[in-house]
Amino acid sequence: MSDPIVLIPARLAATRLPRKPLADIFGEPMIVHVWRRAIEAGIGPVVVAADSPEIVAAVEAAGGVGVLTAVDHPSGTDRLAEALAIVDPEGHHDVVVNVQGDLPTIDPAIVGASIIPLADRSVDIATLCAPIVRPEEMSDPNVVKLVGVDVGPLRMRALYFTRAQAPWGEGPLFHHIGLYAYRRTALRRFVGLPQGRLEAREKLEQLRALEAGMRIDAMIVDDTPLGVDTPHDLERARAVLSARRLN
Repeated sequence: MSDPIVLIPARLAATRLPRKPLADIFGEPMIVHVWRRAIEAGIGPVVVAADSPEIVAAVEAAGGVGVLTAVDHPSGTDRLAEALAIVDPEGHHDVVVNVQGDLPTIDPAIVGASIIPLADRSVDIATLCAPIVRPEEMSDPNVVKLVGVDVGPLRMRALYFTRAQAPWGEGPLFHHIGLYAYRRTALRRFVGLPQGRLEAREKLEQLRALEAGMRIDAMIVDDTPLGVDTPHDLERARAVLSARRLN
């Protein structure tokens, strides 16, 4: 794990919040806020992988780096792979961190935490999770749960991901945070795999890796970043960032 790179996939088309990456937050597009948080993590260069020249221009205007990718990628992971080939064709970066472009409130510290499990050579992909504390989220299918076993301090090996309330019985439930750190070889393998049966059923892309026998470990963190998918989410993100500015 010698040279990570952070890639932020972003696409202009969004059903519930049109032109989402360019949504204004205190005079700057949301994608710029995400880019700033990733820069603050300090783990490597940060590049925004966009499907629109407008997104690239917004990032570059803020002093960042953006690359234009195809508009028809089936997932953000496929966009990630194309961007990596564009910005690092010689393969200098051996770890690729995927930060979603709709997480303007993300704590830079947890971006850095995502790469810790990759110090174990048996781990293909690393991610994050947080304990669920709100009872209504335990049965909410929009809150993806990570089912795993402890393998170290604040670290779990993922056995399954599900939208159902799981595992059954007494004990904590964990909210999966969709931020991934891939070994470059694992990313290449992942995007070449066909869609898995469980992936299609649960509508969870990460199950493709588990079905193929790849190992995913997760660091347990105490912060669940707010994903912005709707106008209401956008207002919540503005409130969170406003409070941070006041502090």
